[in-house]
Order: sequence, then structure tokens, then C-alpha cells
Amino acid sequence: MKLNGRISSAIPRDRAPDSTLSLLSEGYAFIPNRCGRYGSDLFMARLMLSPVVCMSGREAASRFYDHYRFTRRHALPPTTFALIQDHGSVMVLDGDAHRHRKKMFLSLVGPAALQRFSDLFAGHWRQAVLRWATMDSVVLLDEAHRVITAAVCEWAGLPLTSDEVGARAAEFAAMVAGTGSIGPRNWRGHLLRARTERWAGRTIEEIRSGRREVPLGAARTVATHRDADGRLLDVKTAGVELINVLRPTVANARYVVFVAMALHEHPHWVEALRNTDENTRQRFVLEVRRVFPFIPFIGGRVREPFEWRGHAFRVGDWALMDLYGTNHDPDRWQAPERFDPDRFYTEAIDAFDLISHGGGSAADGHRCPGEGITQTLLITAADLLAHSMRYEVPPQDLRIDLAYIPARPRSGCVLRNVQPA
Repeated sequence: MKLNGRISSAIPRDRAPDSTLSLLSEGYAFIPNRCGRYGSDLFMARLMLSPVVCMSGREAASRFYDHYRFTRRHALPPTTFALIQDHGSVMVLDGDAHRHRKKMFLSLVGPAALQRFSDLFAGHWRQAVLRWATMDSVVLLDEAHRVITAAVCEWAGLPLTSDEVGARAAEFAAMVAGTGSIGPRNWRGHLLRARTERWAGRTIEEIRSGRREVPLGAARTVATHRDADGRLLDVKTAGVELINVLRPTVANARYVVFVAMALHEHPHWVEALRNTDENTRQRFVLEVRRVFPFIPFIGGRVREPFEWRGHAFRVGDWALMDLYGTNHDPDRWQAPERFDPDRFYTEAIDAFDLISHGGGSAADGHRCPGEGITQTLLITAADLLAHSMRYEVPPQDLRIDLAYIPARPRSGCVLRNVQPA
């Protein structure tokens, strides 16, 4: 049987009795390595002693992101899930309940709101550049966490003092860093998330009681949201959903670093971004999102039985959808490892091609509603790096270890001699 150009007679099984250690050592490459090894877009394995079907490629994404087929409940280890979304969040809802809650998130990211976020991010970035100019060097990943935290909290209606920015940024960064690990990094993420949840819960209570006046924005929208049954979210759930607006936005600090790395590795794009139109900036950022590693894979549990590629998916079966490998699938992308934003001149993409933020529809399915924020933020960051500052990238270790989840350059991307342009 031919599977997207690869030959397989049946769904393969990974040879190891349990592949957990291999997943930890290979990270983002775990699923793509085996899809290549077995010549298949899906294979069986055991992870943490549980059977799992691993899936990769555009066609797999079209099955996985059919919102009738899979639920996100009980689909990731609890220590990871609690840092990514947590219980009661929109991610674990299905059907009408999911769609109703998702409308709340999508109401926050219309064109005017995205423009306001872009303006706030640019303003905080320019202020940071003045501070960076007084320093010998800066680690861009750390600084991007601070700038995005300040911008997104102000955008949400919760402006922070300088001291608060540092504390909140450290908490959000720890949550993100802990998602793909076991041990101290994960423990620290949970410890700091507990602090963030207390802050978010107090904020919800203060808004509802009238003790805190906030403008129309994410914080007020979440605090006053009523689910399909007409009830306000309980305080804990509302706090979780407020964090689910803020933390994923701050996670884009890694993408900001990847934008800087793309400009450093392909310097002709610096000039191109200075003298080009919005469409070219869009293509540049899409290629950053396609090439660089962000989320390696996402889990799901089968809601309704179906068959695909000769494999029977039963209710409750566990599956992992390969996001990174799908964005690098040689059956879909010509020279997938090459950074080439111009590919989007000729390669039209649909909802299951570039899936760094999931596939399908954000309104009806589990595609991330914050994708527009990411695209807007990265276009703004690329413009700021190309137009609004001068800097040097000194010799350093910019290698990206795909075994480290979530991925980052080892140095964090050090900039030196920063000056406003």
C-alpha cells in the first residue's frame, strides 16, 4: 500500500517495548524519524507503558483535526497538560460547549484588537531598546519574555509596573519551559504557575466585585463570560482562561528569537523587509513558523471510531499528531529544510498544511485561536529588528537541540552593542 509516496503493507509498530526514553532523547524528531524508518505516516508505539498511534502529514492532520473524531481530554501527561492549558479550559471541551467558549477567545482577536496589540508591543520594544543600549549585551529570549508580558497584559487591560513585569514574565517563561520536561524544570513551572493562578483568580474576583476597573479587553471579557448554560465561569476556571490568553502569547518569545536568527542567517532578508510590502512580511513570518521548532506534537483521544490507512481507531485510543514533522514533510514541501519564504508565492496553503498552531478551523475545532496574535507579533518583531534598532550578533552557540522541548537556541540569542536606529 502506498502512503503519501511511502510504501507500507500495514501499520508498523515501533520495535522497542516502550519508547519513552527514545522520545525524551529525540524530542521533535521522534515521530519523523520513525515515519521515515517505517515508510509510513502512522505507526504504533508504547509511551509511558501505554499504546499510542503516532501520525504525521497533511492527511493525518485532516483526520486528527476533525473535531468529531478526537478530544483533547486525558491526551497528555497531567504534568504537561496543567502547564499548557489546565483542567476546565477550552482545550478539554468538545462540541457546542467548545464552540461557545472558543467564541470568547476569537472575539478578542479581531483586526482592531490585533493592531492595538501590535502598537503596544512595538511601544514596549522601543522602550526596551533604550534600556538595552545601556547594557554590554542582552539575551534576546529573556528580554522578549519581558516585552511580550508587558504588552499582552496591558492589551488585556492589566497594565503592570516594572517589578510586576519581571515577576509575571518569569512565571510565564517557567510554565513554557517546563512543558516538555520531567524533573526540576517541570517542577519549577508548576510552582510558579500556582503563583500566577492566585494572581489571576484575585484579578477575576476584583473585576467582578467592582474593586478593579478594567477597560474592554481580555481580562474583562473572561471575567464576565457566561457559558452556554448562562452561568459565569467559576473563579478558578476563569483564572485559567485568563492565563490561557496571556501565557501562550508570551510563549512567542521563542518565535521572536527565531525571527532574529532567520535574519542573522539570511541577512538579505533584513534589507528585503525594509523595502517591501505586507505580503512579503507575511510570507517571511510563515516560513519562520514552518521551519523553526515550536510545539513538537499534540495528543488526542478518539471520540468516535473510524478507520484510516487500514488501522481501526477505537473510542479512547490515544494518538499523537506530529506538528513539527508535518511542517517539514518532504511529500508536501519542496526542500523542507531550506528557509525560503518565497515558496509561499507559488505554494498555496490550506488549514492542514502549516500546522504550527494546529489544523482545521479555529472556530469549530482545536486550531489555536491565538494564531493571529502570533502572526501579528512576529511581523511586528521582524519590522522592529530590521528597522528600529542596530545590533551585533557575537559568536555564540545558536544551535537548536531538538531533544530539548520547547526548543530554543542554546545561547538564548545574545545581542551586543544594541542601539536605536
